[in-house]
Amino acid sequence: MPDTTHRPDRLAPAAPPTPAAPGAPEPRARRGGTLAVLAVTTGVFSIVTTEILPIGLLTPIGATFRISDGTAGLMMTLPGIVAAVAAPVVTVATRRVDRRTMLCVLLLVLTLADLLNALAPDYWAVLTARVVLGLVIGAFWSIGSGLAPRLVPEHRQSRANTLVFSAVPLGSVLGVPAGVFLGSLAGWRAAFLAVAALTLLALAALLRSLPPLPPLSTTDLGVLRGLLAGRGTRTGIAVTVLIVVAHFGSYTYVTPFLTDTTHAGAGLVTALLLGYGAAGLLGNVLAGGRAAGALRPVFGAAAVLLAAAALLLPLLGTGGPGAAAVLALWGLAYGAVPVCSLSWFLAAAPHAPEAAGVVFTSVFQAAFSAGALTGGLVVDHSSPGTVMLLGGAVALLAAAAVWRYGHRVRPAPTR
Repeated sequence: MPDTTHRPDRLAPAAPPTPAAPGAPEPRARRGGTLAVLAVTTGVFSIVTTEILPIGLLTPIGATFRISDGTAGLMMTLPGIVAAVAAPVVTVATRRVDRRTMLCVLLLVLTLADLLNALAPDYWAVLTARVVLGLVIGAFWSIGSGLAPRLVPEHRQSRANTLVFSAVPLGSVLGVPAGVFLGSLAGWRAAFLAVAALTLLALAALLRSLPPLPPLSTTDLGVLRGLLAGRGTRTGIAVTVLIVVAHFGSYTYVTPFLTDTTHAGAGLVTALLLGYGAAGLLGNVLAGGRAAGALRPVFGAAAVLLAAAALLLPLLGTGGPGAAAVLALWGLAYGAVPVCSLSWFLAAAPHAPEAAGVVFTSVFQAAFSAGALTGGLVVDHSSPGTVMLLGGAVALLAAAAVWRYGHRVRPAPTR
């Protein structure tokens, strides 16, 4: 395997290897197995659901506190800003703490944030809960995103990673539609109470199934600086920023679009978001097994399809059938994005997978925040349709960046 520290112009295979402590045989924690991977997946699902739930509840939350859609979009912006900072800071500060302990503590904090969100007397309390959520997102993703390979044998590592990342589209398939449905029956606060209960179940699953996971290598500021000096990491940052800004700058405001332009009620919005999420799950499954060996075509296709969906929604989304078709295409495209992005960063740093996870998390969340904030400004001064068109244009830039730099990613060797 080439040393990408000294050859930044070439990316190593994207399959994430299990790291070894310097100067010692490579230790492998394999006691967790499938149940532990499922527990981590459940934790990720809970975090993702909490993070994106306001997308489906943006209108009723805004009505409760009498704020605009753009101001309500701060619920999406703040966690991303905090997570971008928390990812490196918390990971470096806790670099010697057992990863099992860290993940469990983070889910406990997430439960408290969900409860605060559900009981918030004013919008400032909601934003406080979202700041706490950002801390959890930054730390949990940085530690957990590359953890699955430590829990299963080598020949099952790719499948385990795909399973963990399936929680991202599942948050859209199950979490957001269920939250919208529950919100229509009992109010948006009930949705956050339900997520708090789910988070406690995820915590119990981690406590029962996850083995002790002492750090195999320490992630300090020097390691992070080394990664950022590599060309592979820098191009990964550029591609990730473009595609994530494009997606969240537009999709964050899909509910106002469906309400205003499609004239969809709560039931139709739930069904449309469910279709989006189901397609996202399919996109994750299709990309998960292919991203390591064919990152350029998979990532490039996802960016092109996402651009097409965002550009077509204002044209075809005036009715339910057209909106359903376009959102399904959008979900299929975005379902591939997180696993492709992480594969790029892991390929650039095969010697430091946790540090690669830190950079991935920080960049992804910062772009998430920037996209939601920019989209909110556009929505408040224009319309949801305009923000869709802008998102599509940025996604085309992301596709061009993948085409320009993706050829440096070499296919992973067949096991």
